[in-house]
Amino acid sequence: MTRTNPSTTRRLSIFPLGGAILYPRMQLPLHIFEPRYRALVSDAMARDQRIGMIQPRGPGDPPALFDIGCIGRIGEIEALEDGRFNIVLEGEARFRLVRELDVTTAFRQVEATVMTDEQDDPGILASSERAALEYESRIFADKLGYSVDWNAVGRLDDETFVNAIAQIAPFDDASKQALLEVDRLNERSEMLMQLMQFHGRGDTSGQTRLQ
Repeated sequence: MTRTNPSTTRRLSIFPLGGAILYPRMQLPLHIFEPRYRALVSDAMARDQRIGMIQPRGPGDPPALFDIGCIGRIGEIEALEDGRFNIVLEGEARFRLVRELDVTTAFRQVEATVMTDEQDDPGILASSERAALEYESRIFADKLGYSVDWNAVGRLDDETFVNAIAQIAPFDDASKQALLEVDRLNERSEMLMQLMQFHGRGDTSGQTRLQ
């Protein structure tokens, strides 16, 4: 289990966007055009540059939210003349939603607990686990016709390798959310291999792909 600590509970402005799932140490480019989220970005830039990315559970106004999301720091920002933004979020840590706050801002805010994975999980795979994941990744990439620089992949640390596959692989949103909710890196790696084996056998053309 991932530990939480009352001292890591914080207020987060959230961006509940279906299909845009951020993992720790990954990047997520976003085009911000809705007025409420333009206000969110402006507010974040005036404070700590942090936004909580979280998945809506379904339709509704406002939609219900999943319990687990990821805090992203605005690492790059381009302000366009008409008020829109292009931003790149850099994943920092997962968070668990505690409760939604009653606010007057156009964007939603929550109380959340930062999930301190590093206290329980060193973020390192056993050599056999890493080898198995690389093997399944090669098969999966070949089946989908992906061109991959495997020498560069081999230089990635285990956490970056696992989370990069989780973020860019063309799995459905539910699968990506399930991966995000897994606490330990070796368990996320195992789920990834199962998903690659399953999706690699079938037609993935209808799956959601994040750029």
